[in-house]
Amino acid sequence: MAPNSVVVTIEKPDSSELKVNGLDSSVFLEKQKAVSTKQFTWFLLLKVNRIFACLSWLPMAFRAMFVSLKKRIALSDMSDEEPKSRGRLYRFIKAFLGLSIVALVIEVIAHFKNWNLNLIQPWEVQGVVQWSYMTWSAFRVDYIAPVAIILSKFCIVLFLIQSLDRLVLCLGCFWIKYKKIKPTVAADAYDIEDSSTVPMVLLQIPMCNEREVYEQAIESACKMDWPRDRLLIQVLDDSDDRNLQLLIKDEVSTWNQKGVNIIYRHRLIRTGYKAGNLKSAMGCDYVKDYEFVAIFDADFQPNPDFLKLTIPHFKGNPELGLVQARWSFVNKDENLLTRLQNINLCFHFEVEQQVNGAFLNFFGFNGTAGVWRIKALEESGGWLERTTVEDMDIAVRAHLNGWKFIFLNDVRVLCELPESYETYKKQQHRWHSGPMQLFRLCLPAILTSKMSMWKKSNLIFLFFLLRKLILPFYSFTLFCIILPLTMFLPEAELPLWVICYIPIFMSFLNILPSLKSFPFLVPYLLFENTMSVTKFNAMVSGLFQLGSSYEWVVTKKTGRSSESDLLALAERESLSSNEEKILRRNSESGLELLSKLKEQEVAPIPKKKKKNGIYRKELALAFLLLTASARSFLSAHGVHFYFLLFQGLSFLAVGLDLIGEQMG
Repeated sequence: MAPNSVVVTIEKPDSSELKVNGLDSSVFLEKQKAVSTKQFTWFLLLKVNRIFACLSWLPMAFRAMFVSLKKRIALSDMSDEEPKSRGRLYRFIKAFLGLSIVALVIEVIAHFKNWNLNLIQPWEVQGVVQWSYMTWSAFRVDYIAPVAIILSKFCIVLFLIQSLDRLVLCLGCFWIKYKKIKPTVAADAYDIEDSSTVPMVLLQIPMCNEREVYEQAIESACKMDWPRDRLLIQVLDDSDDRNLQLLIKDEVSTWNQKGVNIIYRHRLIRTGYKAGNLKSAMGCDYVKDYEFVAIFDADFQPNPDFLKLTIPHFKGNPELGLVQARWSFVNKDENLLTRLQNINLCFHFEVEQQVNGAFLNFFGFNGTAGVWRIKALEESGGWLERTTVEDMDIAVRAHLNGWKFIFLNDVRVLCELPESYETYKKQQHRWHSGPMQLFRLCLPAILTSKMSMWKKSNLIFLFFLLRKLILPFYSFTLFCIILPLTMFLPEAELPLWVICYIPIFMSFLNILPSLKSFPFLVPYLLFENTMSVTKFNAMVSGLFQLGSSYEWVVTKKTGRSSESDLLALAERESLSSNEEKILRRNSESGLELLSKLKEQEVAPIPKKKKKNGIYRKELALAFLLLTASARSFLSAHGVHFYFLLFQGLSFLAVGLDLIGEQMG
C-alpha cells in the first residue's frame, strides 16, 4: 500500500461511524474542518448581508409605490367614470366590500384567539366580538352557504358548457387546418383585364372626426386595383368639425383630379350614427347601378388586391351575400393592452369566424373589411338605426332571409387596436350591450322564420345566449363575486379545477392562434376576468335597455402606419423626389385650403390635457379580492390565495389605469 494513501472502511451499514487510516489522516481531517467552518461562516455572512439589503430595499420600494399611486389618484380624471360609478352594480360591490372587511377583521381575531365554534358553548361566550363571530358562523352555515352552493353550482355548469363550446370550436379549427378547407373561387371567375365583364363595385368609407386617419383611408381606397370605370368610392363624412370637413374635401378633390372616381358626402342631419350614415349613402340614385359594396372604417388600410381576392367568390354563387376578410393589427405590440387584445381577436377570427363560416355559412359581420351583395342588403331591410351593433343586425337579418356568408382567413386588412384602457372599455361596452339589444328585437323574427330548427337553436342558444349573455354573466359572477365570497364560507369552497386547471387550459386554447403571445398566458387570463365587470355591466344595460346601452363613442385612432408602408415610402422617395408622399402631401390645393382657414380667423379651441382615469368599480373589486385573499391566507389555501392575490392586483392596475397608453 502506498505510504500516503487513505483507506475508508465502514464498520456497519447502520452506523455513521467512519475509520480513516493513513499517515496524514488526522492532518487531513483538521484541514477539512477548518475549511468547512470558514466557508460556512462566509456563507452565513453573505446571507445576512442579502437579507439586510432586501429589508432596506423593501421600505423604499413600498414608499415609491405608494407615492406613485397617490400621484396617479391626485392627477387622474374621474369625470368619465363618475356617472357610471353611481350605478347599482357599483353600490353592490361597495356594500359587499364593506361586509367583507368587517368579516375579515372578525375572522382574524378568531384565528389568533383560536376560537372554535364546535368547542365553545353559548354560556362560555365572552365579549361582543366573540358573540359576533358565533352569530356570523351560525348564520352563514344555515342561510348563506346553501344559497352560495346553489349559485356556484349553477355558474360552474354554465362555465363547463361555455368551455365545451370553445373546445368544439377549436376542434373545428384543427379539422379545417388538417383538411385544408378553404373557400374556392369558380373557374370562370371575373377577368379583371376585361373591364366589361367586371361587376360594378361601390366602396364606402364611413368616418366621424377621424383627423388622424382620413388621409391613409382615402389613399388606400384610391389605390385599389380595380378598373376605375367600375369602381366608385364614397367618403361618408359625419364630422362636426368644419375645418376637418374642408381638409377631407380637399383630399377627395386631390384624388378626383387624378382620375379616381371618388365623391364626398356629408349629412346635415346626423342621426343613427354609422348605420344612419350608411343608410343615407345607400339611398343615392346611382347606387342601383352597382352590384356590390365594400365597407372600410377609417382606420383600415386594405391592400390594392383586396377586391380581386374577394369579389370573385360571388361568381357562380347567387346565395352568397357577404365575404368577410380578417383583421390584422399595425400596433399589436405597442403595449400590454394591445398584446392582450391581439390574443382575443386572433382567436375570434382564426377560430370563431372561420369555423362558423366553414360549417354554418353564418357569422357576425365585423362592420368593416367586408363586401356585401347589395341585393342581400336590400332584401334584408337595409341598415337600421335601432341598435349600436348595426353590423350584427344586418348579418342576422340576412341569415334569416337565407343568405350565406364566407370568411377569408388569408385575406387580411391592416387596422388599429385601441391603445388606452378608456377607449378599449368604451368599445367593449358597445360591443357587449348592442347584442343584447338586438336579441330582444330579433327573437320574435327568429322564432317565426322559416329556418330549420337546428339553425334557430344555433342562433338563439349559441350565437346570442351562450356567447353574448352567459359568458360575461358567469365570468363576473363566478370569479369576482362567488369566489371571494367562498373564502368566508368554507362550506361552499370552489374546487381547484374550476379556478385553476380549466381556466388555464381554455386560455391556452385561446392563445393558440397567436403562439408568439404565449408568455402573456397568465396576464391574459387575469385581464379577461378583469374585463368581465365591464362586459357584465354592458350586457345587463343592453338586456334591460338602460341608458348606457345606447352610447356610441368613436374609437380613438392614432393614424399609425405599418412597417411595410414606411419602407415602401422610403423606397419611393429615394427613386424620385417628385413622387408624392404616402402620409402627407403639400399640394397647391392644401395651400389654398390653409389660406381659407386663416381667413376664417377661427379662434383655436384650447385642448384639455388628457389624463389617465380612475375606474371605481375596478378599484372596489380589487380591494374586495385582496380582502378575500387575506382571508384565504388565514386558511392556508395555496392556489386560492395566489389566484385572488394576483387577480386583485390585476384589478388594481386596471382601476388605476396603469395598463395601456399612459397620459401625461
